[in-house]
Amino acid sequence: RGGGRSSARETSMRVAAGAIAKKYLEGLGVTTTGYVTQIGTIKAENINPKHSNNKYFFADSSKLDELDLMFSSLIEEGNSVGAKIGVSIENCPVGLGAPVFDKLDADLAKAMMSINAVKSVSIGNTDNLLELKGSEARDEIRSDGFASNNAGGILGGISNGDVININFIIKPTSSIKSKGKTVNTKGKEVDIEVTGRHDPCVGIRAVPIAEAMANLVIMDHFLRNRAQCGEINQKLPFTE
Repeated sequence: RGGGRSSARETSMRVAAGAIAKKYLEGLGVTTTGYVTQIGTIKAENINPKHSNNKYFFADSSKLDELDLMFSSLIEEGNSVGAKIGVSIENCPVGLGAPVFDKLDADLAKAMMSINAVKSVSIGNTDNLLELKGSEARDEIRSDGFASNNAGGILGGISNGDVININFIIKPTSSIKSKGKTVNTKGKEVDIEVTGRHDPCVGIRAVPIAEAMANLVIMDHFLRNRAQCGEINQKLPFTE
């Protein structure tokens, strides 16, 4: 049973449903890739989602030996660390989402927040947006698309055809072997030590879950859009 409803085992049904959505979306040319960009203090310096085919889903293969050492140390001391995960959705159809209560980015953020231990979600180039001026941050339109993608593929809650970039942070799990403080049923402060098998970083397991949740949201919005608008030719203007 593990942690019951709080266990990540609950997400197995989401991954199964996401696999069905993924299969359909691939027929539309949509691809979703999840990857890890930071575990504890170790950051990916050269982020390349294509390099994430490793046991940590880490997007910088040059850091794998360093990660091995960190995980060995965490297991030995019975501790845990958090992680930062990225999800990229390429070739998403234009026009998915509604501008007020059914924004695509709001639904994607909710889907990521529904995953165990997620504490924050961001969409787009949020690491730099705070320091940019409006003239620098705006994604100007060109005849062949947008000049930049600071908004992360969604403007006004609606997909614009660019790559959708999502990032979220997983907290370090508190169910670790190191002793901690709590109170018992009588309200008395006592020490607690959790027994059993526990992960030094649950964020690694979140990658396929995040991919599945992203695919489910895109699939849902695609079906809503098709029901409302029918099959629309989404060729860019000025291309003929």
